[in-house]
Amino acid sequence: MHPCTLLTSAALISTTLAAGINDFSCRSDTHPNPVILHHGLGATWYEDLNVLQGWLQGQGYCTYARTYGEYTLFPLVGGLKPIAESAGQVADYIREVVDKTGADKVDLVGHSEGAFQSLYVPKFEDGISELVDKIVAVAPPTHGTTFGGLYKLAYLLGNTTREVVGDILQVVGCGACDDLGTDGEAVDRLNDGEPIVQAGNHVTVIASRHDEMVTPVETAFIQEDGVHNVWVQDACPLDPVGHIGLAYDLNLWNLVKNALDDTPDRNFSCTLGSPGK
Repeated sequence: MHPCTLLTSAALISTTLAAGINDFSCRSDTHPNPVILHHGLGATWYEDLNVLQGWLQGQGYCTYARTYGEYTLFPLVGGLKPIAESAGQVADYIREVVDKTGADKVDLVGHSEGAFQSLYVPKFEDGISELVDKIVAVAPPTHGTTFGGLYKLAYLLGNTTREVVGDILQVVGCGACDDLGTDGEAVDRLNDGEPIVQAGNHVTVIASRHDEMVTPVETAFIQEDGVHNVWVQDACPLDPVGHIGLAYDLNLWNLVKNALDDTPDRNFSCTLGSPGK
């Protein structure tokens, strides 16, 4: 992809009646589908994809987000509860956005665990897939992650030690950590031999070759017909962005926009990006 000058956002935006993000009165002629953003493990709606959310709002999208998987006595960190439990919250919010906006369909954008949830919820939560149009999954641990190799330690003595590690993670309150690791329950369920992508859903998976958390990095991708798997570095070869930095990377934001607009070949000017983490 050869970089070219990005068109000014003003040329792309139709009149949008919105006071800001999470405004259910927002309507956009250019981007009629509300966009729901799902944060990663240990984050919240206001810390992780919040900057991307504001940027998309500025581009004329109506955007929505809510923290999921948090504990009542510890609300400042989300995404900790088991995937299946959090999936119910995610599904309920999708239904709420559809109900309050009157939209026929919504688009989902998720980062890390949020990307996994964006794939998991339409597959397993009743009635959700029919409410979803596009899914943009940024660095999802689709097939499980070794968390930078740490999970390999869980198998030092075979499956027994893996089970012990899983039990510990559940006890300390991070069921999602157990679920998303190699052979995690949610990972095994998502990869149950039936298609991950549901009928009517259009999926783009975006990953970085320098991701240090979702490892091996290529396990993020979905090898199913119609899925658009994209490396950030295919568009911007010099971008050294890592896992956490993806949420704040302008190159990634433009790739998300391309996916939402169904314009995968749109050129944009690459920036340096955030190295490492």
